[in-house]
Amino acid sequence: MTAAGILYILVYFVVLFAITKPLGLFMAHVFEGERTFLHPLLRPLERLIYRLAGIHEGAEQRWTQYTASVLAFSLVSFLFVYVIQRLQGFLPLNPMGFSTHHAPANATPMTPDLAFNTAISFMTNTNWQAYGGETTLSYFVQMTALTVQNFVSAAAGIAVAIALIRGFARKQAKSIGNFWVDLTRATLYVLLPLCFVFALFLCARGVPQTLKAYVQAHTLQGPTQTIAVGPVASQEAIKMLGTNGGGFFNTNSAHPFENPTPDTNFFEMLAILAISSGLTYTFGNMVGDTRQGWALFAAMLIMAVAGAFICYRAEAGGNPILAKLGVETTATRNQPGGNMEGKEVRFGIASSALWATATTDASNGSVNSMHDSYTPIGGLVPMFNLQTDEVIFGGVGSGLYGMLLYAIVGVFIAGLMVGRTPEYLGKKIQQKEVKMAMVAVIATAFSILAFTGISSVARFKKNGYWNPPGAATANLANSGPHGFSEILYTYTSQTEDNGSAFAGIDVNTPWYNLTGSLAMLLGRFLFIIPSLAIAGALAEKKKVPVTSGTLPTHGALFVGLLIATVIVVGALTFFPALALGPIVEYYLMHSGKLFASLMRSAAA
Repeated sequence: MTAAGILYILVYFVVLFAITKPLGLFMAHVFEGERTFLHPLLRPLERLIYRLAGIHEGAEQRWTQYTASVLAFSLVSFLFVYVIQRLQGFLPLNPMGFSTHHAPANATPMTPDLAFNTAISFMTNTNWQAYGGETTLSYFVQMTALTVQNFVSAAAGIAVAIALIRGFARKQAKSIGNFWVDLTRATLYVLLPLCFVFALFLCARGVPQTLKAYVQAHTLQGPTQTIAVGPVASQEAIKMLGTNGGGFFNTNSAHPFENPTPDTNFFEMLAILAISSGLTYTFGNMVGDTRQGWALFAAMLIMAVAGAFICYRAEAGGNPILAKLGVETTATRNQPGGNMEGKEVRFGIASSALWATATTDASNGSVNSMHDSYTPIGGLVPMFNLQTDEVIFGGVGSGLYGMLLYAIVGVFIAGLMVGRTPEYLGKKIQQKEVKMAMVAVIATAFSILAFTGISSVARFKKNGYWNPPGAATANLANSGPHGFSEILYTYTSQTEDNGSAFAGIDVNTPWYNLTGSLAMLLGRFLFIIPSLAIAGALAEKKKVPVTSGTLPTHGALFVGLLIATVIVVGALTFFPALALGPIVEYYLMHSGKLFASLMRSAAA
């Protein structure tokens, strides 16, 4: 590691800390219905939306009604995206002629299973892409289907978090707010203004924003080259701020049109965690004790910083096998320059490691380097970040309500240790709340491990013959534990609604598209439904007075308890799978063994 790299990471987290309070306070005012500096401009538009949609702003919903609204909105969103993808050949703004059943040279047709997977992906705020955007989807689909979903799926996550906050803040109440009002305000006052400013910044720094056809460039050698362009800046802005991650280009934020300069790289990373970080202060403000929000922020920050430096150290150390071949520096006995495989030379190792951890701390999924090319420990960190249910800041909204579920589990454990009914923010944590929290945690673990296990041993019939066990591994680029890590990361990313790929695996097949879709649905809604059930139960409770036996939930003890709960639950659940993948690969690498590409091995 270098001093410059360490300083870069520390500056990033200092800036993130600096923007947390002002952004969080602004969002608290928005969702409390208080006036902000944007109200003179946007309040008339908000009223118009309510009038056109038939929404009664003052009418609130019980948790069951709120949940039904979330599910109904998600279903309509899925159908909207699926239909538009399937009809893209008949729709406008398609200068490259992308279609459903056929595609131009070097393009991917939007098959039914791929369209199904993509619609589920963007509806659940996962933004997993089993295709290259610039070779598959028209401008119309990118803007009307995907970019719109980037806004509203993120806004839905924020709305659920706000509903859970109200559950803690209210006492003996029957309602937790109005989903349609929360959705509108999250989109109109938070996401749209931030994205408008950020998109202008990206345009100024060289990110394309055009509806013209792809550019045909004549190279010095003579042949022509097709350069993909399009409405990139507008999608890039919400991709980052909404923790979406669906890239316009296949190489995502490693592409110079998505991420052209070091300053765009820094601010795009900052945008990934900005709203999720701000929501911790929103939580503290709305429950009437900002120390509670800062405690959640501290737990998230400590885990994020630790992950960033572990990943950075592993990548800066490089591959020890290269050191044994005599290319190490005498002073460090490490690969000189560290592991630069799969990384952009424009950004280097520190920035790449920070991005890999930030994007998996959140449900963002964008990448500026390929996780498949990381060292075993460097790749373990992003994978473990996902397996904590992405509560280290997490997605916009989803990170906060996920961390609050872990807080409920943590105070329940603490209550058992001291022999009294656990409390959190003056609300008794009883059987229903703990059961709902554990349903969410267990459901995601089941999805990840079950689909990974099946895909590692399943047999498929092809051309009339049964392939051997593990035929799904034919889609892998690597063998051994690294190949297993590719499958494990695939289902971890989809279940945790992240969307980043370990790479090295071809997932555009009916098996991976359909099982991945189911994983995304389980990961999204088996967290949302228990969270809203808890919100409804807590809102109905009265607040109990603080006594000498009450566990303080704003100090260092609680922060440590919360971190331990997240890590222990994650470690106990996924340690056997991680041991089969990156951990055993780490020891084998240090014994001199690597895992070559299956494709290269077959060719040889």
